[in-house]
Amino acid sequence: MRVKVANAPVSFGVFELSDAPPPLGPDAMVRALAEAGYEGIDSGPIGYLGTGTELADRLAGNGMLLAGGWVDLRYGDAEAYARGLPALEAALEVFTAAPPAPEGFAPRPTLACSGSPERFARPGGSVPGLAAGEWRAYAARVQEAADRCRERGLEPAFHHHLGTYVETPDDVERLLELTDVQLCLDTGHLLLAGGDPVTALRDWAERVGHVHIKDGDTKIQAQALADGADLRELMGRGGFALLGEGELDLPAVVRVLGEIGYSGWVVIEQDTLPGRRTVERNIADQAANRRKLEELGL
Repeated sequence: MRVKVANAPVSFGVFELSDAPPPLGPDAMVRALAEAGYEGIDSGPIGYLGTGTELADRLAGNGMLLAGGWVDLRYGDAEAYARGLPALEAALEVFTAAPPAPEGFAPRPTLACSGSPERFARPGGSVPGLAAGEWRAYAARVQEAADRCRERGLEPAFHHHLGTYVETPDDVERLLELTDVQLCLDTGHLLLAGGDPVTALRDWAERVGHVHIKDGDTKIQAQALADGADLRELMGRGGFALLGEGELDLPAVVRVLGEIGYSGWVVIEQDTLPGRRTVERNIADQAANRRKLEELGL
């Protein structure tokens, strides 16, 4: 198993450039993660880490690689999807400017859906998703986006996610059936959507091209649903826990990654909101998360 471990700006509450000022600047974040033993970082919102030579110099100066980055598109709406394609192209420009990476560790464009308002309001709350007749058009747009990435020499992975049309294990199965895109398997989002990450790794082994490891706390999720809190508030309340403090069977996840011969990036994430944890705590938590994986051999 050839694996490199990264972290991501979402672990510090950096989701949008409009969330200004960010709780931690890019130089400080890259330096803190490098000192904690991470080999890479996800881009966060495009532009946060810089673009072109600024991005390359910032990462290379800290011995870090770009693991990939998040690109939202509205696959369920043809016109909105088309309007979002320039943002995809801009992200691909950023990824291709990243420092050269060893074979198998080039940045992975992480394709994701912009969300379902109904599911966003009740994350993991068994809210119906796409109707049967809507899936083919949705999947065709995902396939087109994946092909655009490949035309630029980058292999994408689709990220299932709470609050979106690809939330549940059944949703993931349907998307895999209708496309050839690889999967970014996110253990925390799958756990809080009612799935079993260990079983999923085995069942989808041939399609798993990228892995996000996060823990999940279903007790916090249940209270959030009871309070009518949405996905953003769930993150703010700590629904994605420090590794080892939620219900994820992390030792089994690591063991199965080895069993299936996974090679590539493992990105630790602990999604939070700006201001909910101090910068010092965020840095300490991500160092602790890295140590947790090291103890398990990653």
